[in-house]
Amino acid sequence: MSSPAAAPSARAPRSGTGTPARPADEAGRDSSHGAGRRSPATHGARPALLIAAVLVILLALCIASLAIGSRPVPPSTVLRVLLDALTHLRGGGSGVRAGSLGLSVQDYAAVSDLRLPRTTIALLAGAALGLAGALIQSLTRNPMAESGILGLNAGAAFAVALAITVLGITSPAGFVWFALLGAFVGTVAVWLIGTAGGAVSPERLTLAGVALGAVLAGITSAMRLTNPQRFSALLVWESGDLSQRGWSLVVPALPFLAVGVVLALLLAPGMNLLALGDDLAVAAGAHLLRIRVLMVLAITLLAGAATVMAGPISFVGLMAPHVARWIVGPDQRRLLPLAMAISAGVMLVADVLARVIIWPSEAPAGIVAAVVGAPVLIVLVRRTRASGL
Repeated sequence: MSSPAAAPSARAPRSGTGTPARPADEAGRDSSHGAGRRSPATHGARPALLIAAVLVILLALCIASLAIGSRPVPPSTVLRVLLDALTHLRGGGSGVRAGSLGLSVQDYAAVSDLRLPRTTIALLAGAALGLAGALIQSLTRNPMAESGILGLNAGAAFAVALAITVLGITSPAGFVWFALLGAFVGTVAVWLIGTAGGAVSPERLTLAGVALGAVLAGITSAMRLTNPQRFSALLVWESGDLSQRGWSLVVPALPFLAVGVVLALLLAPGMNLLALGDDLAVAAGAHLLRIRVLMVLAITLLAGAATVMAGPISFVGLMAPHVARWIVGPDQRRLLPLAMAISAGVMLVADVLARVIIWPSEAPAGIVAAVVGAPVLIVLVRRTRASGL
């Protein structure tokens, strides 16, 4: 994590002398500022083709996620099961549907009952993490920030640990509301601490998130050590293992995820103005406090919903916005949707690798994402300079 003290170096020059600000273009960019420059990857490349390639790869990864596992299923069978499952959502059990298609019951059940919800969770959680990561990096002006920076993961884990200790809840499906509540309370606490005194400072928000996250993580670890057997379900949830999750985790989180996505995409023009620096953004008509409050709300909804479904996954939300920025540049209106697609693809790759890396057993997707994501991010940063915000 980069030092918050380094964040101002990426900011736009402020117009503190009262010099009239240079008007931003229709994308909210100023040609005199680094945010208005195109990223190295866009020179000579065609972002539209790269975006199309990302979407095609994402579709192929979905098919692979449905086909690959301890019981391999041919892609043609996957497509038949997928089409049948989507057109007969209430059309009977796997045995009946498999018989009507002339397929193996085991193949049908593996795709429709196990891998379809698992793939959906990887897709949705990955997209939410990428979008939340882009918002967090823009809000904190820290290119190495992700959902843990605002205390969201620690708040969710602490609330789940309390639910286990006080109420005896041990099922991942029972963690849903506690994880969402913990993520929300943790983010609000960071906001209140970071804005104490009236000023909204990204540096203070970052420091408050790191401090509160460390305190809550320490308390949660102490609670876990008192009774490791009782907290085994929490360990599975925190590891990001997607094999034991199903639709019961998707349905409660889906409304929060949908609201968070819509809100984040609507904030894209305002985020472009924030990239100019506070003075220029105000001169351009931006309401800084309102934009930042709504960004915190969107981050809470997105990262909270993703954490509920997949557990506290690291590196996905950190890496995807950088890759998207290198492809389409700093314009948030194009960066945010692409970050969603890239992070969803990264989560699918991590989950598929988790199934085959120690086949026939499985590794937690969250651990694979961290193991694969960290070196990939280092390589990308070394090949292309860390993108400015």
